[in-house]
Amino acid sequence: MMTMVAVVFVLAYSCIAVEHYVKINKSAIALIAAGLMWTLYSFASPTGVEGVIHQLTEKLGETAAIVFFLICAMTIVEVTDSHGGFEVITSRIKATKLSSLLWIIGFISFYLSAILDNMTTTIVMVTLMKRLLKDHKQRLFFAGIIVIAANAGGAWTPIGDVTTTMLWIGGQITTGAIMKGLWIASMVNLLIPLILATLFMKSLKGNVVPPDNVENGVTNTSQFEKNLMFFMGIGSLMFVPVFKAVTHLPPYLGILLALGVLWLVGNILHRNKPEEEKEHLTLTKALKRIDMATVVFFIGILLAVASLSANGMLPALAGWLDAKLGNQSLIVIIIGLASAVIDNIPLVAASMGMYPLSQYPTDSFLWEFMAYAAGTGGSILIIGSAAGVAAMGLEKIQFFWYAVRIGPLAFVGYFAGIAAYMIQYKLLH
Repeated sequence: MMTMVAVVFVLAYSCIAVEHYVKINKSAIALIAAGLMWTLYSFASPTGVEGVIHQLTEKLGETAAIVFFLICAMTIVEVTDSHGGFEVITSRIKATKLSSLLWIIGFISFYLSAILDNMTTTIVMVTLMKRLLKDHKQRLFFAGIIVIAANAGGAWTPIGDVTTTMLWIGGQITTGAIMKGLWIASMVNLLIPLILATLFMKSLKGNVVPPDNVENGVTNTSQFEKNLMFFMGIGSLMFVPVFKAVTHLPPYLGILLALGVLWLVGNILHRNKPEEEKEHLTLTKALKRIDMATVVFFIGILLAVASLSANGMLPALAGWLDAKLGNQSLIVIIIGLASAVIDNIPLVAASMGMYPLSQYPTDSFLWEFMAYAAGTGGSILIIGSAAGVAAMGLEKIQFFWYAVRIGPLAFVGYFAGIAAYMIQYKLLH
């Protein structure tokens, strides 16, 4: 029965990969996979149905935390966009060459991800690109670079990537050490794809062509309203890691609070306007514009992968690697590559259980290297990270298009960052 669980996952993953060719929405496949995998697991679980229900409830809580966060982040971005808030940034980006714009967007995504997190940054930056570039094919390529930059930027701070946050909360890393230890490797992970794209991508040789008109028809917001909602929107997203650091409560609670404050401010700001004038500016309208198909896909794929963790397959895989390979550097590199296919959260969680802190103390080579590998390896495939899945939904990126156009750049950047980290570690230790 456990073999059937793995078979269902492989078949579902294959269908998601060829979504464009089979013409079946990936959200439907993910939901079917999640339902079948947990059902099959319940038939074979030694703890019985009650034990599976307990595990499912626990995994559902973890999934809901991510989904709530995603919905709130997407809504905040939509509200900011509907007010023309992103013009605060777009009006200051003066690049006329596509190659120059690529570098600007890459660096903004890298550092914004370090402050926020990679998924939120991707949502913000992909939405921003719709206001900067008219050509959809060009936006697809920029979205791919944003995924690489956001994952690289998220790896070197405790709040930039969920796996780094897990290691931080678990006591495996500290803030100062991880920032000093991984900034160079993460920067190299970004720089190499940018250099290769600039040198060899013919599609980046032209000029920037902005959209003909502004989406959502924003014509009746003042400059004050644009500035206010932009800084309120970005401030809401930046508030979340601060809230978590101060209260130690889950990030989704912080972003729910921030969304409520933003909603209140929007109501006060437009309370005296006619209904037809303020209707498209409301948060209620923004909720209708968010891509719920992407949200549903998140629910399905996260629950599907959670079943592999609950039934012990992922921890068993990690233990097998440790027994067969023995070389920790090689194991961590493989974990990073595996995170391009399988969610890096259960992989890192299993690794944290394999290697006790008594044997591998805080800020040791193993933990820093794992934070880099798990954080950036997911860029190699579009469904390998939350940032990639978010971009996939927002710009309708095809799995194989990303694998052919962006995957090789991310792959080279991944190993270039590994080399940079190895050299740095040997010089400093």
